[in-house]
Amino acid sequence: MNKTSGCLIALLLLALVVSLGLNVGQFMGKLDIDVGADAAMFSSARPKRKLHEVTVETAKKPTRDKIIHIDLEGIISSMEMGGLFMEAMPGIDTVKRALEQAVEDKNVKAIVLRINSPGGEVTASDILYNAVKKAAKEKPVVVYMDSMAASGGYYVACGATKIVASETTLTASIGVIMETMNYHELFGKVGLSMSTFTSGTFKDSLSGARPMRDDEKAYIQNLVTQMYDRFLGIVSEARGVPKDTLKSTVADGRVVTGREALNAKLVDQIGYVEDAYALARELGKAADAGVVKYRHETGLFEIFATAKSASQPTKVQVDVGSSLLPKLQPGMMYYLPSSYAH
Repeated sequence: MNKTSGCLIALLLLALVVSLGLNVGQFMGKLDIDVGADAAMFSSARPKRKLHEVTVETAKKPTRDKIIHIDLEGIISSMEMGGLFMEAMPGIDTVKRALEQAVEDKNVKAIVLRINSPGGEVTASDILYNAVKKAAKEKPVVVYMDSMAASGGYYVACGATKIVASETTLTASIGVIMETMNYHELFGKVGLSMSTFTSGTFKDSLSGARPMRDDEKAYIQNLVTQMYDRFLGIVSEARGVPKDTLKSTVADGRVVTGREALNAKLVDQIGYVEDAYALARELGKAADAGVVKYRHETGLFEIFATAKSASQPTKVQVDVGSSLLPKLQPGMMYYLPSSYAH
């Protein structure tokens, strides 16, 4: 074979590879369109992907017994945060799936749920609390509170079998917060006004374009109180402390340290994550069990979906002052400490 023929074959092979790549890209693009047209149906039809395991502590003796470590990090939300090239902040679906897989695995003897969260959305916190409580009926669940497990974070912890906090953990903040912004006086100064047409008296109750009426304030406060009463009832049931006692002590929205939480019977013991592992081994009757974490590996569909999303034009905004703290959405109720509202 002469040099010219070799070059020609190499060029043909290169053209073939490029052609295959383009065909795959077109196929995935079409698949993405089809999926987007009926995403809900595709999601429900797709089987649950098994989470992979990473060893945290090796077993003390040869055994299949294991303790599962699950992380709940950051603001508790129904939305998954993260992307292709960054670690995802677990949303409620990720944590729920991890709990379900741990319960289904007969070699898992107990679960350690590490919470490092200031709280979050009311409904998302309630859903996770229910998932933790459901798992705890099948296997021991030990919550380890890291730097913070406040408000919605503590709400979730109430579903566990036992709670361990460190001396420096900030927790409690048992309460509900909801806010809105009123700007009607500013409108008057700049000569603006807003015309709103509603189907009912309370439809625009949180509108900032006008002063809030007294009956609207009472209506909104009643909604917040209902959510608070549910939170209070869950804490009372989980910790065996009467509601009146909680109301007159730590259930007024304050944040307390781990030691104060222990004195108020909000947690079971003071310690570190290793102490939570030891307690999980004890409760799970698996003294020699190793500790493993679940890891979510990005699949092919997610890679293409993320890449496609990343290829779209994006508007970049820089907000140094407030980007490090969560912004409360007007009209939504949260289990968050008051300092996170601003």
